[in-house]
Amino acid sequence: MENTTHRRPTAETKAATRTAIKAAIAAERRELAAVLDGLSSEQWNAPTLCGGWRVREVAAHMSLGFRYTRSRIARELIAARGSLHRMTDRCARRDAAGHSTRELAAFLADNADHPWKPPVGGIAAALGHDVIHGLDITVALGLDRRVPEDRLRILLEGVDARTVRFFGADLDGTALRADDLDWSFGTGTPLSGAAQDLLLVAYGRRLPAGHLRGAQRDRYLAARA
Repeated sequence: MENTTHRRPTAETKAATRTAIKAAIAAERRELAAVLDGLSSEQWNAPTLCGGWRVREVAAHMSLGFRYTRSRIARELIAARGSLHRMTDRCARRDAAGHSTRELAAFLADNADHPWKPPVGGIAAALGHDVIHGLDITVALGLDRRVPEDRLRILLEGVDARTVRFFGADLDGTALRADDLDWSFGTGTPLSGAAQDLLLVAYGRRLPAGHLRGAQRDRYLAARA
């Protein structure tokens, strides 16, 4: 009989995985920086999937962890009366106004190998931060950028009930079914689309028309600007 005992990852396996994720983060940042460098002034001022933020605010937010020390973040959080959302919104708007678009793109490229990680989630969450915010920009602008499969799979494998809850996604009664990768999540009425679009849904985003298919698609449709 075949031995089906689950084996815990070895230290070597964990190290290899960590190295692969670091490489994925660096590549993602450099590629997004190149995308930003090619945008027009009109595109930099266009809305994104992050409610209330234009491309320039999202770009500024993506590099905050590279530019702010821990003590400065603590001071900003105190000034925002403990609200992380209020702090990040204020910092993004201020930094977007205080830096040129060339600088905002360079912050990503120049810090491709920066070890920053979100407060929770570890290194995979750092990759998620870059990928999701990059999609917030490219999907909203209608750019045909496909996140490489290896990066998507790292994030898709991490989607669970806690992820959905943390990002405020309402997936009750909805089953996500990717039509370009072998991936699904949840139970209920099927909602299909590209894996990267469904990843956005799992992270609480609403998408422009034409990205999702199924009886539930209008439920996850972004409001027209």
